[in-house]
Parts: sequence; structure tokens; C-alpha cells
Amino acid sequence: MTARQRIAFQGEPGANSHIACRDVYPDFEAVPYQTFDECFSALEDGAVDLAMLPVENSTAGRVADIHLLLPRPAVHIIGEYFLPVRHQLLAVPGATLDEVKTVHSHPQALAQCRSALRALGLVAVPAADTAGAAREIAEAADPSRAAIASRLAAEAYGLQVLRADLEDEEHNTTRFLILSTENLRAATGIGPIVTTFVFKVHNRPAALYKALGGFATNGVNMTKLESYMVNGEFVATQFLSDVEGSPEDPAVARAFEELSFYADHRILGVYRASRYRERERLGTAPGR
Repeated sequence: MTARQRIAFQGEPGANSHIACRDVYPDFEAVPYQTFDECFSALEDGAVDLAMLPVENSTAGRVADIHLLLPRPAVHIIGEYFLPVRHQLLAVPGATLDEVKTVHSHPQALAQCRSALRALGLVAVPAADTAGAAREIAEAADPSRAAIASRLAAEAYGLQVLRADLEDEEHNTTRFLILSTENLRAATGIGPIVTTFVFKVHNRPAALYKALGGFATNGVNMTKLESYMVNGEFVATQFLSDVEGSPEDPAVARAFEELSFYADHRILGVYRASRYRERERLGTAPGR
């Protein structure tokens, strides 16, 4: 009998990352880990076949620490998934909204519900992840404490939904990257492709301007550009970027050739663009 393939996610059963794993790989065994670093290590060590990790949210922005882990040399991005996120305010059975004083959840979830929590007069308390917060609320059996988590977490830990769809923005969506130790690059011609890469510009005047110029002059659309410090040095800035197209496309190839004159770079993944991108462009994505 063939062993079931495994996919890592950060959090506990019922987390949004768990939902993303079930959506994309329903036949895989979804394996929870406490930290993002443990997910990467499990992938590198061969304990799992893939990893599903969040990188950014349409309401709260970049997920902390992921950008520092993505450049690990043995890991490659092979796909992306956009999950519309619906947050539920959960409490122990019998509790009422009037009794609740504090709300526990992952900082990203709390940020995505900031206005709603302010309107309800509730104090936000950060936790390691959404599903873990739900489990802790169930174990504490304290009606003054609630959690923000998914309906799956509510079912898993026997909690009731006090307020449904607590997120501030209807379009609240999290982008996940699918990671593998195999460098599986999407073939040209299969449809829209995204290339993700990191680069560090040479320390000279106008280096960033010139490094990016090749994408502009070759008509390559850059959909993401983020900067962050390397090793805590203010002068050592690294950039994480997404562009539309494959390095095998002549225009993209020329842009990367020009980039190499002004920056050191490494491609992290070449993968099929999610259909969500096109639906968002047309205004037909969930919540739009």
C-alpha cells in the first residue's frame, strides 16, 4: 500500500492553513507544526512532501518572518493559493457576548478584525495561532475569554459562534505559497505564470533604479516588491519580488540579465498563477 503523502502547515488542526491544505491537497495528510521554521525543517528533512505557508493578507499585509525563511536554498515555490478568510468569534457553550472581555488569536487574525473588536470593546490578546487559541479557550472554560478562529476550529474544540464573519473587510483573503524541495518549474504555454525571486542590489548610487529598469523597458509587470533588512544591517537590504511571466520568456530573460549587472539574485519559484488573480482583476473574486 502506497504511503499517504504529507503536507506541513503552521498551527493546530482547524487553522486557516489547515483549511488551505484540505482545499488544495485533500488526499494528503496535513501535518501541524508550531512554527514556520519547523515547517521548513520538516520539508528539508523529508518528513513531509510539501508545505503550505501564508505570506500575505489583503487586510493585514505581510506575514511576519516568512520573507526571511523563503530564501533557504533547498526549498522552492511550486504554487500559490488564495484563501478567502472568514473569522468567527468563538466562546464556550452558554457564554454570551456581554460576558466576553478578552479575545485571543494569532496577531494576523486580530489585525484583520481590529475595527470589529474595537466596536465590541474587547481586548485583543495575541496567541501562537488561531486554532491553538480556540483549543485554549475550550480548555479554560472561561466565558469571559473568546477566540477568533475558523468554523472548523469551532467544530474541533466544541465551541459556539458568538459573532460570525468578524473580519473588517469582506474581501479578506490570505495568499499561501506551496513549497517543495523539488525545483518544479511551470512550463511555458500552460497559462499565466508567476516568478518569485529575491535580490540584493550592489551598494552604489541608483543601483535599485537600474536593477528595476530592465523589467520596465522589457514590459514585464512586477506585481510585488518588498524590502527587508539582512542580518540586522541597515545598509544590507534584500528585496522579495513577483513578476508575471517565466524566465524562459524572452522579455523576462532580458530583464533578469539586466538585473544581474546591478544585483545578486536568486529565483525561488516559477509557478502557475492562481486563477484568483484573474478573477480579482475582473472584480469577480470573493468579496469583490
